[in-house]
Amino acid sequence: MAEKIKQRWIITFVVLTVVAIFGAFSSHTGVDMMVGTEGIDGADTAWMLTAACLVLLMTPGLSFFYGGMVNYKNIISTMLQSFIALGVISLLWVFVGFSLAFGDSISGVVGNPMTFFMFKDVGLGVNADLAPTFPLILFAMFQLKFAIITPALITGSFAGRVRFSGYLLFICLFSLLIYSPLAHWTWHPEGFLRNWGVLDFAGGTVVHMSAGFAAIAGAMVLGRRKDHQPNKSHVPANIPFVLLGTGMLWFGWFGFNAGSSLGANAGAALAFATTNTASASAMLAWIFFDAIRGRKVSAMGACIGAVVGLVAITPAAGFVTIGQSIFIGFIAAIISNMAVHYKNKSALDDTLDVFPCHGVGGIVGMIATSIFAENVGLIYGDPTTFFYHLLALVIVGVYTFGGSWALYKITNFIIPIRVKPEQEEMGLDLSQHGEFMAAPPVVGQTGIGEEEKLELA
Repeated sequence: MAEKIKQRWIITFVVLTVVAIFGAFSSHTGVDMMVGTEGIDGADTAWMLTAACLVLLMTPGLSFFYGGMVNYKNIISTMLQSFIALGVISLLWVFVGFSLAFGDSISGVVGNPMTFFMFKDVGLGVNADLAPTFPLILFAMFQLKFAIITPALITGSFAGRVRFSGYLLFICLFSLLIYSPLAHWTWHPEGFLRNWGVLDFAGGTVVHMSAGFAAIAGAMVLGRRKDHQPNKSHVPANIPFVLLGTGMLWFGWFGFNAGSSLGANAGAALAFATTNTASASAMLAWIFFDAIRGRKVSAMGACIGAVVGLVAITPAAGFVTIGQSIFIGFIAAIISNMAVHYKNKSALDDTLDVFPCHGVGGIVGMIATSIFAENVGLIYGDPTTFFYHLLALVIVGVYTFGGSWALYKITNFIIPIRVKPEQEEMGLDLSQHGEFMAAPPVVGQTGIGEEEKLELA
């Protein structure tokens, strides 16, 4: 078994080596990249550089958010599953991912993989369709940050039981076969959803719905944790981590949404304001709704509510008013809160409630966008956008759930995607990475027994 595992990593290293050598002989000269730099707006470029950095910060933020929620034995593994996407997806995006998402359209379904292969022609000049006032390479890097966080979001659904090598293979397949085509449908000028008039300002459909449906598929394929029981939740390992992660996500989300205006303009300012307001509304709605149902007001509830508000406003951020963002955050928090409640009563083991929060939050935001979007929303008397959004919801749901289900099965055929029972019992920090937190928790709070505690110490 150890020899087989070593062979997998040898193959992986060889693939990386080939890509690195190929890259050494396929780079473009600085002169070539400078072609067409006229028309660049300094303010737009500066803002998009800032926004890209803000969105990148969200992935480490997500690692703290998820890492604080899981069992003590799985903190490091859960955080690394988010963090490693920064490396894996970055290289995939340069190699072919960006081209699949934004290359020359093939029937509105996917980009030509050779258009921007290895970032060919992704230079320092503008692009009339994608980046009219700032370098195309900056647009590609901004979009990369969305591609990174999407598979990272999925990890919360199968936390505590996924094999690291199997996870790496899955996110590669997901990024190429689910995320990139969906981004093309929605954001490419010739994508078929965009041509239908489907609105997704910053990724409610592309990021959160796809991650949510992939998450529920993953929870079903991998099965329940050994210690999972309906109506019982595990004790979070580190709530301050959750608070820190929420703050990093909220801060980074301003780049996520306001950056999607693709310029330092009034649209960015509107998206900034609606993003903050919706999150504030959802955070309060979540904890107050908990309180009237007899629960204590908790830090966990406040954090989850805030993130749900951020998710829900994402597709609508640049299309709705401040007042409407309050309603969107409020209603998303109530619906997601109820979704978490009913999920907990079921046998489905979505460990960190990825589907009830990100999937359902994205769905609520998508529908709300079709209702409230300025001039084209349902409240303005035109049902066209609303009905196209409902159709898109069905198409995206079927494609992302069914496609992800198939990818989990394919991954499992190549590399067993779930760890062995004894590895799950030990915890993924030790069994997958040989690492653990410095101070074990109080016995009885996280399922770590006295003997195992002594071993860890």
